[in-house]
Amino acid sequence: MSNSKVALVTGANKGIGFAIVRALCKQYAGDVYLTARDVGRGTAAVESLKKEGLSPIFHQMDINDAKSVGTARDFFKEKYGGVDVLINNAGIAFKMADTTPFETQADVTLKTNFFATRDMCNAFLPIIKPGGRVVNVSSMMGSMALARCSPELQARFRSDDITEEELVELMEQFVSDAQAGTHAERGWPSTAYGISKTGLTTLTRIMARNLSKERPGDEILCNACCPGWVKTDMAGPNAPKSPDEGAVTPVYLALLPAGAKEPHGQYVSELKVQPW
Repeated sequence: MSNSKVALVTGANKGIGFAIVRALCKQYAGDVYLTARDVGRGTAAVESLKKEGLSPIFHQMDINDAKSVGTARDFFKEKYGGVDVLINNAGIAFKMADTTPFETQADVTLKTNFFATRDMCNAFLPIIKPGGRVVNVSSMMGSMALARCSPELQARFRSDDITEEELVELMEQFVSDAQAGTHAERGWPSTAYGISKTGLTTLTRIMARNLSKERPGDEILCNACCPGWVKTDMAGPNAPKSPDEGAVTPVYLALLPAGAKEPHGQYVSELKVQPW
């Protein structure tokens, strides 16, 4: 078993994930894994960073594939005894001009951004090592979507005692309401991406609370963040930030120093805790 510390970034063959791997390779004292669902693209991304003099390692993982996630978890447990830094970056978004029906966008977007990320967390959280850092890449679109929900929904998402089961029910209800064409009258905004990130930030708060209860002495810090509006395939060419600039907040949270107590269970943007 390797004695090295290890960091793992999902969905990292391009965009913000790629930039996060680049920054970690420069700043993190341990092995850095770039994971992607497509072996060819992931390998090419690693080779690109090696040409910059960096040393990332590729491992295939598709967060939508439970077998792929399980294989990766077993690999990191066997080789490293667990994971020190987990950055859940993988996600999808439909373009504004996409004509795919909203009910389909709701189903597809939440499957990856919320449900698959939740499955990933549930698989990997048990092997996060003491002193570990978990970072879920969320979005300001999540907080904006939350502000456009009905007061009743807002209260549930902001509740300090909402359970994971209750949150899953809310996410399933959104998809169901979208498919029935009743989401607006039931208090939901018409943004599948935004609601997927509302769910992810809320999930992060729940996970952090559970970690504090179940592993109080392990000093694991778990946070959600917004990288900002970044020039990527997903966000488009008009965004003001480069991917490297977008990586700053996720990497800051991943590298919080040993013994740090906060932030934990927070939503962080521009290196600052934001209200939820």
